[in-house]
Amino acid sequence: MTTKAKARKHGRELPDDACPTCGTIMRSVRGKLSVSVNGEQVAVPDMPHLRCPKCGEGLFSLAVARELERRGIDSYRAKYGLLSADEIRAIREHHGLTQAELARILRLGGNTLSRWEAGRNVQSAAMDVLLRLIRDLPGSLEYLREHAA
Repeated sequence: MTTKAKARKHGRELPDDACPTCGTIMRSVRGKLSVSVNGEQVAVPDMPHLRCPKCGEGLFSLAVARELERRGIDSYRAKYGLLSADEIRAIREHHGLTQAELARILRLGGNTLSRWEAGRNVQSAAMDVLLRLIRDLPGSLEYLREHAA
């Protein structure tokens, strides 16, 4: 049973900013948080969150969780020299392709390209190379079109 549930059972209501572990009022802080990107922990500095001064429990809002994920993915892409979401979109638009058309050519699932362009997922290094070939080598898109399933 959580601390808040125990408090309600005993007729007490803890405030919303109380630690769910020990009941102490949490403090707003900014600091390093980690997020998993492609199975790797990526540290993201200067993220706002609540931290319990007594037990160290940390909490953050859904908006902060989304920002943490976005910044983690951006850091991961930068670390490995992968194309950014905007660069992927620009390649597709330069060739006048829809997301579905480029996904078919690259043999991807229907929503994969959308997630890359929105910054919600990261392309593999192999897919990054294929995207760069389409961008940098004339004729590579036609070759892939001819050999797509």
